Amino acid sequence: MEVHVNYLAVLVAAVVNYVIATVWYAAIFGKLWKKLTGIQEMKPKPLNMVLVFLGSLVLSYVLYHSIAFGDAYVKMSGISGGLMGGFFGWLGYIAPVTLCTKLYEKKPWGLWLLDNGFWLISLLVMGAILSSMM
Repeated sequence: MEVHVNYLAVLVAAVVNYVIATVWYAAIFGKLWKKLTGIQEMKPKPLNMVLVFLGSLVLSYVLYHSIAFGDAYVKMSGISGGLMGGFFGWLGYIAPVTLCTKLYEKKPWGLWLLDNGFWLISLLVMGAILSSMM
């Protein structure tokens, strides 16, 4: 199956993911995140910011393909397919992997909930954007 990739959609979804992360971890839950991680002062380094954005681009590109290969955007109506793709991407890949990390690093459950809340919302929004622009 050949997938025609809408690179603008991939870029928009990656930017939105980055913005959601910034708002989630800095503006809304910054103090809680610091408390749960034990990190007192966070000074973002430019290289880290670039790498996180590149990760957002890869995530967006792969989610685009997942939605396309799953035919979710055709069987479901547009945005619904993207929401489904985002949800199952979170359920199948993000939640189990972060659960393993949480269990072995012995971080508080609140941190797992905070991080997974971000990933669930972000993937739902990204999926909606990607499927609406396919």
